[in-house]
Amino acid sequence: MHPIPCSGAGLLHSRIFSLLMGMRVSPPYYLSALLAAGVYLQWREPVKGWFRRFLHKPKPSSVESLKSSHSASSSPSSSSSSTKSSSSSPGMSLATSSISLSPVSAPDISASDSPRWDKSYDVCICHSEGDVELVEELVSYLESQPESFRCFLQLRDAVAGSAVVTELCDAVQNSHCWVMLITPGFLQDPWCRYQMHQALAEAPMANGRTIPVLKDVDRKDYPRELRNIYYIYMALKEKSFKQIRDTVMRYLQELCQSSTKRME
Repeated sequence: MHPIPCSGAGLLHSRIFSLLMGMRVSPPYYLSALLAAGVYLQWREPVKGWFRRFLHKPKPSSVESLKSSHSASSSPSSSSSSTKSSSSSPGMSLATSSISLSPVSAPDISASDSPRWDKSYDVCICHSEGDVELVEELVSYLESQPESFRCFLQLRDAVAGSAVVTELCDAVQNSHCWVMLITPGFLQDPWCRYQMHQALAEAPMANGRTIPVLKDVDRKDYPRELRNIYYIYMALKEKSFKQIRDTVMRYLQELCQSSTKRME
């Protein structure tokens, strides 16, 4: 028996009928096959149309990423100009620029209520007799600064008739910082070592008050008592003088800041 060719569901049904008859399938299975063929024909076109629209629809993320990359690549001058404008304005505040910060005002160490005036001297120079000429140059440099640092110079400021021990101890106790000019003569002078020990006893922690300065001395000869403190090596006199000045200034500023915090 040959079915008559037709179109659509009839054609599919006739083909399924021929197939099932040739396989000698029982009628209940034959009806189930015909029902499945009808459901397929009913939803075939809508499903095919949905897949067709899905495959041809562009992805929004890819389109937007292409647009953003195109706009970024098409305007490099604008991005570079904005970067230049932000980096070329150091006065901008933190709210508008993360590159530059507004400078923090340093405390005035010369104010009338500054703890700087609690002591008679800002810096005491500990040195040997053979280094007097160099020390006088250092003192002249420090005292001529805008801050007018007050220096204790033993040959100039020691009270005549007083005991050496007393004068050395008073100089250490009445000074904020101590410059140890460590030279071969310093290492051989017992009074220099005595004053060094007094300074370390006054401030045993390395808090910036003791300022070792090495000149014509090897590192291996650096006093063991000062090994936990960084020193200034005097190769160029002018540069070393400035380092000493900056160190004293830093300590006095920190002293004023800590005093202000305690008052608050």
